[in-house]
Amino acid sequence: MSEVHFENINKKFDQNHVVKDFTLHIPKGHFCSFLGPSGCGKTTILRMLAGLENPTSGKIQVDNECFYDSINTIDLPVEKRNLGMVFQSYAIWPHLNVFDNIAFPLKIKKAAKSEIQDKVDEIIKTVELTGLEKRMPNQLSGGQQQRVALARGLVYSPGIVLLDEPLSNLDAKLRDKMREDIRAIQQEKKFTAVYVTHDQIEAFTMSDKIVVLNEGIIQQEGSPQEIRENPSCDFVENFIN
Repeated sequence: MSEVHFENINKKFDQNHVVKDFTLHIPKGHFCSFLGPSGCGKTTILRMLAGLENPTSGKIQVDNECFYDSINTIDLPVEKRNLGMVFQSYAIWPHLNVFDNIAFPLKIKKAAKSEIQDKVDEIIKTVELTGLEKRMPNQLSGGQQQRVALARGLVYSPGIVLLDEPLSNLDAKLRDKMREDIRAIQQEKKFTAVYVTHDQIEAFTMSDKIVVLNEGIIQQEGSPQEIRENPSCDFVENFIN
């Protein structure tokens, strides 16, 4: 597990200032959710941590390693950041079966065949996909496809897993089940999770820490109980009620 520090992160797209002076510490092993309306900057922040977008200014550090520093012109490549990523669209390869989809990050890292087999077998068991290893994505339900995406993000034991609205394409019953499963897996594997959602139920039931965002600015951060019982401003109070 890893801890994350954002220091004075700003992001502009032309004249659109989408993230403003974002400073945040995520402790090791925490499940931290970015909660807010569409367009508030939460996915942009996640993408900057992943290295898929560069901040306009500021610094991102994970443990003792600097991922990005605008002053010292540090920009660690995506492949060196040791992050697992799970997306809303699943983004699993349609031409690869379950096993090969999950094994893909290990093959990219040129892991030994025996290591690939052992790690994929372990994570398939964890996400309850045993027996489906040879199935193609078009033979899977939405929930099973999401489990493949989750397993692929976890297979090489990253210190941090980034999850961008991973349940929004599932029906209500599946969302309930996957919420419980993702939280249980996170606690079992002890990774730090950074989770983007506009769904209050997801944020309040899964998180150790919630960061409420609006127009690229942190409105409040704290435990679910703190935010529920002591909203810091009218925006937070209106958004969660």
